[in-house]
Amino acid sequence: MPEYLNLETWSRRLHFDFFRTYDHPFFNVCTSVDVSNLLDLTSGNEDISFFIAYHFLSIKAANEIEPFRYRLQGERVLVYERIHAGTIILLPDETFTFVYFDYEGDFAGFHTRAKATIARALAGGPRLDERATREDLIHHSVLPWITFTSVAHARKYGVEDSVPKIAFGKYSAVGDKVMMPVSVEAHHALMDGLHVARYFERFETYLADPFAALGL
Repeated sequence: MPEYLNLETWSRRLHFDFFRTYDHPFFNVCTSVDVSNLLDLTSGNEDISFFIAYHFLSIKAANEIEPFRYRLQGERVLVYERIHAGTIILLPDETFTFVYFDYEGDFAGFHTRAKATIARALAGGPRLDERATREDLIHHSVLPWITFTSVAHARKYGVEDSVPKIAFGKYSAVGDKVMMPVSVEAHHALMDGLHVARYFERFETYLADPFAALGL
């Protein structure tokens, strides 16, 4: 069950108070990660989707960095025990819809459920607002057509939103590696660049040895 963070003992209490009332309290960090080994594992393997695999490794890493599970609720901070992944898929008419992958820690089960979720979405659902009020998510997005160097997300001002947003771009060869741009946008009242760096470090560790990270 989610519980509230004890702000009186939180080392970031001053930073929380400082950034919480900013008109635009979000910061963005963008870098590229090496996906060579994950591509080697999934290329030509019909049993493992590269798309689903990197979403799993991203949400696995995010769950293990506690501030990614913090959500702002007025003057308090709710800490979720576990967070899940929302992402987008392209539809045949070149619009998109949102899909949601529940994270349970087991890749085989995650992969099976994710494939079924994508199939249902391609067949005509879900609605864009299916989990609009859920905060126990990381909002993933994908831009597989471009190798970006920065990303800005749509925001609805006047609505409290502290869900981190992670975007994945087009991977490309860089020397003997294949690199994919990844953008992380987070609420500065809840985390700093240090925490985003720890997410990237964990994510890159899993990408370096995907066989072990996926439990294969």
